[in-house]
Amino acid sequence: MEFLTNEKLTIVGAAGMIGSNMAQTALMMKLTPNICLYDPYAPALEGVAEELYHCAFEGVNLTYTSDIKEALSGAKYIVSSGGAAHKAGMTREDLLKGNAEIAAQFGKDIRQYCPDVKHVVVVFNPADITGLIVLLYAGLKPSQVSTLAALDS
Repeated sequence: MEFLTNEKLTIVGAAGMIGSNMAQTALMMKLTPNICLYDPYAPALEGVAEELYHCAFEGVNLTYTSDIKEALSGAKYIVSSGGAAHKAGMTREDLLKGNAEIAAQFGKDIRQYCPDVKHVVVVFNPADITGLIVLLYAGLKPSQVSTLAALDS
């Protein structure tokens, strides 16, 4: 089976709906055989990993962990949907309060555990601001971080 790259892809928030779908899509698209799933909620993460194992993707090294250091170490690509979800009655500002803290810590973790990352995709709202926060705290170049701003629509 031929892959686009052999470098490590880490999916943050992999136990959630978006993260688990990103993992399956990455495997189906043959982006890389080296995928690490990360989520702080271990029971759900294990379930996602087991479902993907049952898909029997050939030649894949699929790992999962609730340890951010283990997840990010050696990662060259990261996709993160690890923010809090928008709840009924919340304003964009309410959502930003919590997700800004998550984005700042995520950026610090990138700086500490995988400073050589090539690209990070931030998929949690408000995406324009959380992406900028990750960029600043990680110390990356603007070309290394992108967001999925369609979530804000």
